[in-house]
Amino acid sequence: MVIRANAKINLMLDILGQTDDGYHSLFMIMQSIGLYDYVTVDLTGNKNEIELSCSNEALPCDEHNIAYKAAMAFFKYAKIKNPGIKIHIEKNIPFAAGLAGGSADAAAVIAALNEILELHLSVDELCAIGVKVGADVPFCLKGGTMVALDIGQVLAPLTPIKDQYIVLVKPNQDVSTKAAYDAFDTAENIRHCDRKGIIHAIEKGDDEYFYQSIKNVFEQFVEVPDRVDIKSIMREFGCKACCMSGSGPSVYALFDNEIKARSCAEKLSKTWSDTFVIHPARSGLEFID
Repeated sequence: MVIRANAKINLMLDILGQTDDGYHSLFMIMQSIGLYDYVTVDLTGNKNEIELSCSNEALPCDEHNIAYKAAMAFFKYAKIKNPGIKIHIEKNIPFAAGLAGGSADAAAVIAALNEILELHLSVDELCAIGVKVGADVPFCLKGGTMVALDIGQVLAPLTPIKDQYIVLVKPNQDVSTKAAYDAFDTAENIRHCDRKGIIHAIEKGDDEYFYQSIKNVFEQFVEVPDRVDIKSIMREFGCKACCMSGSGPSVYALFDNEIKARSCAEKLSKTWSDTFVIHPARSGLEFID
């Protein structure tokens, strides 16, 4: 079984505070995008074995990979023995990029096993499995345009945003998610996002305020040296909004004009090879075969 696993961007990311258990309570508007990995899952008959391979040699192909963890969590939740499976990930989503690429792969494995083994678990049950291996996995199972709360597992659908061109750039820097949250914990005078405003704008189709409301609180204290230059080029070509996704470092811009979007991407790609022109996606996963 082959599944297309879509990445995500954050149209808004705000941090409400730190909880007693050390986690951070988040408010996010998450959007699936048409940048995806292909995840293939097959039964092998080699009981209790999980074979994992990936097109990108930089990723682990053992129990440290979130896709492997997702399979183990699925068997544990379903209370069944592993019949022997093979997972292959054709990697297109840049990793460590704030795009939930690993979570998308994990979601695809969970959904594929549910279909292959004909267990007929509900989406909510699949999400209960997913959240055990990654906070973004439930969103990747559902996808589209959604509000995500707490650590990301509390989800509510929103009216889909209109189709448009998304120019996405993954800079060459890496960002430590832990370091990003540590920076928040020590930051002062944080400017929070207009959370109600963006929801109202999406639901009412108020494009002007929607674009104005796109914000990521991490940009106030997560340093990505290339971000300023990338955003400057995006604005040069007339983007409607530009923002960092997740804790970074990826930066995206929204365009309502294809020529402007592709011209922008062409200039960006001369410096940053991981540059994409994509569209919003209406779901997190798509069954291909």
